[in-house]
Amino acid sequence: MPLSAITAKLSKKNRRHVLALGGFAHFVHDGFTDSVYVLLPLWAAAFSLNHAQVGSLKMIMSGTLAAMQVPAGIIAERYGERAVLATGTLITGLGFMLLGLAGGFMSLAAFLVVAGAGCGTQHPLASSVVSRAYSASGRRAALGVYNFTGDLGKVVAPAAVGAAAATLGWAHSAAAYGAVGILAGVVLFALLPRRQPAGTSSAPAPGSDSGSGSGIGSKARPHTAHGWGITNRRGYSALAAIGMVDSAVRVGSLTFIPFLLVEKGASADILGFALSLVFAGGATGKLVCGFIAERVGILRTVLLTEAATAGLIAAAILLPLRPTLALLPLFGLALNGTSSVLYGTIGDFVEGERQARAYGLFYTLGIGSGALAPVPAGAVSDAYGVSVALGVLATSVLLILPLAGWLNACLPKGSA
Repeated sequence: MPLSAITAKLSKKNRRHVLALGGFAHFVHDGFTDSVYVLLPLWAAAFSLNHAQVGSLKMIMSGTLAAMQVPAGIIAERYGERAVLATGTLITGLGFMLLGLAGGFMSLAAFLVVAGAGCGTQHPLASSVVSRAYSASGRRAALGVYNFTGDLGKVVAPAAVGAAAATLGWAHSAAAYGAVGILAGVVLFALLPRRQPAGTSSAPAPGSDSGSGSGIGSKARPHTAHGWGITNRRGYSALAAIGMVDSAVRVGSLTFIPFLLVEKGASADILGFALSLVFAGGATGKLVCGFIAERVGILRTVLLTEAATAGLIAAAILLPLRPTLALLPLFGLALNGTSSVLYGTIGDFVEGERQARAYGLFYTLGIGSGALAPVPAGAVSDAYGVSVALGVLATSVLLILPLAGWLNACLPKGSA
């Protein structure tokens, strides 16, 4: 076998190795962030919290997570993605173990800060590693797989945490998943490569599907990028703004959908199952929508998923419990499908060598927007009811329409 063929084969194997570990990190970390949705109603019942306090708890974890996105990318440039990602996973596990000792709102808030700080390392570092490994070709598909594994964590962890909480209590359930996180950190440190696998490039190759500035298929122009590595500020800004609206609607609705289900008669022991239905649909959406965008276009896919999100929130408000449960997988598909398309498009506006920073900035803006959303939504829910709060979130999807037109002007012909 020619040496070039052997090198190509090894490079493909290494890329798959990186994708598998990036997906594993995403699985564990998304399990942490989304099992909180199961725990929030249990904390509300245990400590007599109102919906504004519930929203504040979600904001505290998500806000800390958002604040760590950019620092994680910058720290990783000095110490390596492997060390920072593994350490962050260990810290998240410790935070969840501490949650088992919480005795009220203040201690819950403090331990969620710890968990959120650790979770802040995963998105920018794991997605950057995967994006660079597949910079020559197949980046959107690889990121779709990466996002799919994260949503598998959202399916498995809430169901497991909910089932354990029903039998052992929420405190033991949270602590047990924290122990899983600590073990995962050790695995990532042991198996994740120290450097980018051989045969890959940190910058997109000429003619690849991850060109910068002028769009897909253009030559990389590292000399045009400064600081954050953004080669097309208008395109990146439009993409980030759409991500902020999408994240606000997603996090806000996921925070209060469980309370809507309780109002419809759902018992606490089926909340984990109900959220797993949402995240199962989301896992499918993350996997499928990345491929759909490659065929029908970025904007068409975004507009379709966002319109479906608004319609399904409205249906959940109006329908009784059983039909609502039946719609939850479709709701999850629409709710989470947009993000794969957005993540896969970041590389079109960013220099390859600065992708960790650019992904970190994107996640900071999106997660920060999602962190803030539950607080006003909780205040509206306390004042007017959870249905009104969810209705306001559904209507907010309309903000994406003018932003989509802005992004369209920055995309190359045929990709919109």
